[in-house]
Amino acid sequence: MEDDKIVGYVTAFLKKKGFTQTEKIFQEEFQHNKSNTSNSLLEPDIANHLLAFSQLETGPARFHDGYSRLRTWTYSSLDLYKHELLRVLYPVFIHCFMDLVAKGHVQEARNFFNTFREDHEMMHLRDLQKLEGVLSPNHLEEMEFAHSLRKSKFNIKICEYSYELLLQHLHSTQSTTILGIINEHINFQVTPGQPSLISDDPEAVTLTGSSQEAANLINQKEIHWGLLEDSLEERLEKAGALLLDSEKGEGEAKEGENDETKKRSIEGGKQGGASVKKVKKDKGGSATGKSAKPEASTVPAAPRVKPELPLPVIPTEVEQSVLEDLRNRVQLSSVALPSVSFYTFINTHNGLSCSSISHDGSLIAGGFSDSSLKVWDMAKLGQQASSLSQGENDTSQNEQIFGQGGGKRQYTLFQGHSGPVYAASFSPVGDFILSSSADSTIRLWSTKLNANLVCYKGHNYPVWDVQFSPVGHYFASSSHDRTARIWSMDRIQPLRIMAGHLSDVDCVQWHANCNYIATGSSDKTVRLWDVQSGECVRVFVGHRVMILSLAMSPDGRYMASGDEDGTIMMWDLSSGRCLTPLIGHTSCVWSLAFR
Repeated sequence: MEDDKIVGYVTAFLKKKGFTQTEKIFQEEFQHNKSNTSNSLLEPDIANHLLAFSQLETGPARFHDGYSRLRTWTYSSLDLYKHELLRVLYPVFIHCFMDLVAKGHVQEARNFFNTFREDHEMMHLRDLQKLEGVLSPNHLEEMEFAHSLRKSKFNIKICEYSYELLLQHLHSTQSTTILGIINEHINFQVTPGQPSLISDDPEAVTLTGSSQEAANLINQKEIHWGLLEDSLEERLEKAGALLLDSEKGEGEAKEGENDETKKRSIEGGKQGGASVKKVKKDKGGSATGKSAKPEASTVPAAPRVKPELPLPVIPTEVEQSVLEDLRNRVQLSSVALPSVSFYTFINTHNGLSCSSISHDGSLIAGGFSDSSLKVWDMAKLGQQASSLSQGENDTSQNEQIFGQGGGKRQYTLFQGHSGPVYAASFSPVGDFILSSSADSTIRLWSTKLNANLVCYKGHNYPVWDVQFSPVGHYFASSSHDRTARIWSMDRIQPLRIMAGHLSDVDCVQWHANCNYIATGSSDKTVRLWDVQSGECVRVFVGHRVMILSLAMSPDGRYMASGDEDGTIMMWDLSSGRCLTPLIGHTSCVWSLAFR
């Protein structure tokens, strides 16, 4: 055997394992020995051993044998460490399968997949169903999910002793193939002490596009989670504080007058006695009134932050209307419970894709799979058909007047999309509504004119969600193209494109101060983005399946996310940590809302 061929095998092995420094030293020694001697560099038996080892390293059976040995050893381990060691099996399984496909061993890959898939169906059924469609090396590049898996790493939490047991087993069995997969596709977060139960740590197995160090670096960025300064609510609070101060001053003045009246009535004799009783009664009532006032909350008020985006100018009449609504809010208590209205869509024949309610509750919208958007006016709902007071020319072309029975329909029909409508969102005032569709577009409709105003094009694939910002004018969208985008009503092109997720961005939610948006993805992560810079400032990992819904707390400090398995997680935006998982649902959590 030629020395150059043997050196080629050794060099290829070192390069594959990432031993670049060793490879460089080996090449230098080989060139030095080659210049000093004309004899063969290696003995024949060593050469044959290297040749056999090279053939073994390239054979498809090594994946099946290596994984089978690891699987058998893991299931026979002590129960104390077994649950941690089992976390390693799924990443090794899918990468063994994809490596077999990448090397052209398609039939061996199918046999391997079908032999061991039952071990992972309970926790990763959706992922396995996607990988089942990988039938050629080209599919690994064309299939978005498989491509993202090969480019990303699994982060696995494991205790120090379990980690040492795993390495000792792999070295003792000379499982170089499995070692190579673990080295390339798994990041271990080794923790001291005893192993933790997987139910106690929702972040035990996660998938991120970058290393865990990079994710931790992102989560160290400073964010300002407070509420907007000079908002309508803050103005009302200040006005309320001034009103309370004036009432307090008036109360002190009245108390002084009562004391003077009491003094005079005592000097006035019997008639004064009656007055004293009356004054005491009034004072008792006043004291009762003071005690009935709600006590000041012990929860510290949310800090105020400046907006990073130019906010739209609120018309005076709209501002007065909003302030009036805020003043008329009832202080909820055991004797003043909120009123609740429930609405049910009937006879939709599985065609209803989404629904939305305006902020004042006067309008309800429904998006349907037949590409239509329907809006109901609650003030008119249930009213009988009446004679038309306007001519046909005064009616919007999009508004359908007559139903199947010849009577007036109780909703306004908006048509324009060419695919199912997946999301709808009302503006804060309720005069506009946004809809997103499978046709890759977002449409802006006027609820006053009952007409389509703008069609926003930018996404390349179906748009799963769209949400107006809390102040209106700006809105955010999420799509199958793995991006979220920030738009404004007056521009047809997006202002920002948020890219970083490894799969579909399924839902989007604005922060209360409009400086951030949160996105939930099929890559099992939630990200928080700065709308001014477009940068990711938080990565929340812990879900095991795709995220379907998001909600922000009213003070902007916390966020909730719901996934396909029914798990809800509460997050602290400042630290990026999960406060607690909420377990109870047995299926998809489609929507979330804070009280």
